[in-house]
Amino acid sequence: QVQLVESGGGLVQAGGSLKLSCAADGRTFSNYAMGWFRQAPGKGREFVAAINWSGESTYYADSVKGRFTISRDNAKNTVYLQMNSLKPEDTAVYYCAARQTSRAYSLTYYRGSLYDYWGQGTQVTVSS
Repeated sequence: QVQLVESGGGLVQAGGSLKLSCAADGRTFSNYAMGWFRQAPGKGREFVAAINWSGESTYYADSVKGRFTISRDNAKNTVYLQMNSLKPEDTAVYYCAARQTSRAYSLTYYRGSLYDYWGQGTQVTVSS
């Protein structure tokens, strides 16, 4: 069992930055690939970014590529999402998620249904 707790959300003006953190409670954090997803009001859940167990491979949605950076610190059991050049359309609840490492991860990192554990979410609001 892995418990995930997100933090770092808030209200920011367009063009600003925020850094989200997701702390995992568990001794096997390095066994898990991690993802960030978001859900805006009235919309479905959307893949944002993902990172493999070692941090060597990262993946991004086209909508955030070049603006967001995912990273992890396995010694601290934490994954991060640095968000720069924020836009009003980035407004959403952001969730981190964990899934056990698999060979298929490089092909399926964007599929939320394959993640086993989810945090409670943190609100990000970008004003225009």
